This record gives sequence, structure tokens and C-alpha cells, in this order.
Amino acid sequence: MTRLYHRLFRAEQFQVGEGNISGYIACFLAVLSCLGVLAFHFPEYLTTPELRQNYSVEFLRQLMFVALIISGSLGLLNFVRNTNKRLGATAWVFIVVAIAFGGPNVEVGDFKDNTPYLGLDWFILDLLGSTLIFILIEKLLPHRKEQKILRTEWQGDLNHFFVNHLIIGFVLLATNQFVHHAFGWAVSDTVQGFIIQLPFLLQLFLIILVADLMQYFVHRAYHEVPLLWRFHAVHHSAKEMDWLAGSRQHILEILVTRSLVLTPIFVLGFPSDVISLYVIIVGFQAVFNHANVRVKFGWLKYVLVTPQFHHWHHSSDKAAIDRNYAAHFSFLDYLFGTAVKGQAEWPDKYGVVGDYMPEGMLKQQVFPFKKQK
Repeated sequence: MTRLYHRLFRAEQFQVGEGNISGYIACFLAVLSCLGVLAFHFPEYLTTPELRQNYSVEFLRQLMFVALIISGSLGLLNFVRNTNKRLGATAWVFIVVAIAFGGPNVEVGDFKDNTPYLGLDWFILDLLGSTLIFILIEKLLPHRKEQKILRTEWQGDLNHFFVNHLIIGFVLLATNQFVHHAFGWAVSDTVQGFIIQLPFLLQLFLIILVADLMQYFVHRAYHEVPLLWRFHAVHHSAKEMDWLAGSRQHILEILVTRSLVLTPIFVLGFPSDVISLYVIIVGFQAVFNHANVRVKFGWLKYVLVTPQFHHWHHSSDKAAIDRNYAAHFSFLDYLFGTAVKGQAEWPDKYGVVGDYMPEGMLKQQVFPFKKQK
């Protein structure tokens, strides 16, 4: 897979005016369309129950049709403008496969529910939305202007992104089982009744606050307990920051962190609409704070976690080690004395001290279990 990435998407070729950009976009949309056709054929196994309740199949058909038209047009453009026809040809191979297997016209009838599933639809929609939003933001407001869209190690981080989305069903099942069995005893009708009668905005503030408090202490433990750090070091090993870098995580860390963060949310009994909005906010902030963007927030940086604040957390500069743990509210780090202070506006370098993490998703997943030298 990595060799294929290298052959098709060589970052040094990503230059405006050479016809390559059209080829990259064509391949991207064609591959997503193929995956969409696959999800249409096997919705019970490849779509997320919580997600498919909230989107229109007809809209997705129209979206896929538009994507195939754009992909085909840009694939032809790549043939016209680029002496190397590889990207355009690859796009058209995926277009033909997608159409051969039904394209946007695949019938989706009734299907079984409560089946084991992979979150392929979540991957497609999130990748499409994230690239459209965050690549645009990174190009309009870049922190490091010289950094390429297809930066070093982007292939491995895309693999992390893909796997993390596919296993969403397993993660949700595992975290729900953990929370209900381990902390079911802590549920109080009185407490939950009090939470439910609070104004919506106050509920939203509280759910983010209690989740971030749990996140803060769990995150701090990952840094201060050597065994846990071996897992968390995977996330910190990215030497260039962008919207995709936050996806670099060890699977076991995802399971443990999400289970513990969901615990107070479950015990306090927040309504589903508040939880849904919290999930959207968490998703956006997690990606945005890793992005290669330079945005000034003024005094708000002492209240909310910003890209500048979180970039310092990922820095390998001495002043940044074990600092800036919060995920949403930066005032928690100022309150607990773990905020970076008195430093330059942005750090100089990122990654783990010593740069000892291997490249590639599989090697990084294995790394915590290898014997230390």
C-alpha cells in the first residue's frame, strides 16, 4: 500500500500548473466513489447505524454522481496537461469499476440491523469533509507556508485515519460495555434529573468541561507513566503538524481514552442531543488544533485550546515537554500549572525527543510491545 502511495502521489510533484492537482483530485473522488458503491451493496456491514439514521441515501446518490462526473473530467484533464498519465488512468480505472458495480444506482433495500459493522461510511464522509474544509483553511491561513499538502509520512497517517474510522463500531461497543459494567452502580436518577432540567447551553458547557477534566488527567497519565507513554508516543511522533496528524494514534489508546472520557458523560446522563453536538465539537476541535494554521485568538487562548496551544504540546522543545494537556479548555492547564508560559509564539520543532518512532502505521502499532533497548 505504501509503495502504491509513493508511486501515485509523490509530494514533490504537487505543483500548480503541471496538471497533477487535477489527477490527485480525480483519484481521490474516484476511490471514494468506489468505496461508496461498496457501502451501498453491504450497508448492514459497512455503514454506521448512528450515522445512517441522519443522512439521506438519495443525497448520497447525487453526491456520488457529481463526484464521478468531476473525477472523470479531471482525469481527462490530467491526460491533456500532464506528460505522465498515471493519475488520470488510475482515476478512470476506479470510475469504471464503480460504474460496473452499479455506481450511484445501486438499490438499497431492507437489511438486517444489529450486525457487526465497519464504519466505511463514516470514513468516506469524514475524509471528504475534512479535506474540503481543512486543506482550504491550511492554504488560506498557513502556519508553515512551505509545508506541502502531501507532507512526509502522510501515507501512514492516512492509514491511521482509515483504520480508526473502520473500527468505530468495535470502539463504541467496547467503550459502552466498559462504562455500563464498570460504572453502572454510580448512576443516580437524582443527578441525571438535575442535569436534564438545566438550560441547553449550560448542559453543553458542562459536558465539555467534565469530558475535558477526565481527558486532562488521562492525558497527563499517558505522559507521566512510562508504560503508558510508549503507547501515547505514537501520537506525538509526527514531525509535521496538519489536519491529518491528529489521526496518528495507537488503537489501545483510543479504546482506553474514549472509555474513560465517556464515563462521566454516561454517569451524569446528558441527553442525546447534547451528546451529538459535543461529538461534533470534539471532532472539529481535534482536527483543527492539529492543523497547519496560524489564527490569532487574543485573550481566548487562555480559555480555549487553540492550534497554537496544542502545537506546543506536540513540540519536542525542552520547554514544551509534558505541558498543555487540555483538549478543549486551556484554562485547565493554567489552573493545574501545566501550561507553557514565557515562550515564543510557536515552537521550533515537533515529534518525540530522540526521533525513535518507526515510520508506518503497522510498525507504530507494534512499537509499544517491542522490548526496549
